[in-house]
Amino acid sequence: MARPSSGRAESAELRRLRQQIDTIDRRIVALLNERAGLAREAGRVKAAEGRRAIRDAEREREVLLRVTMANEGPLGQADLLALYRRLMAATRALEARDRAARSGASAGSAPGSDPDRDV
Repeated sequence: MARPSSGRAESAELRRLRQQIDTIDRRIVALLNERAGLAREAGRVKAAEGRRAIRDAEREREVLLRVTMANEGPLGQADLLALYRRLMAATRALEARDRAARSGASAGSAPGSDPDRDV
């Protein structure tokens, strides 16, 4: 992909660092999708066990605590937690869509279709 020109040539070091970032970004995307797949599977198990709630606030607190404990920086805790909260919201939305699809209802009218609400 071409980058807008700033009038200066990109140094070899900057190009190398950007390539490393691009490689890591691909790994992050793969890991996020792997995590989302596992979360969807957990959602299917919860539904099969008769659990109506999509959101498990206690589990989310545990995940956030572990993430906080694992963070050695330089990313600040608040930023990391914001990323994880958004990640969990996205996976709750996937679970809500999956449940709606299984029930044959539209996501907007399915019980528990609000992924941010405990039922």
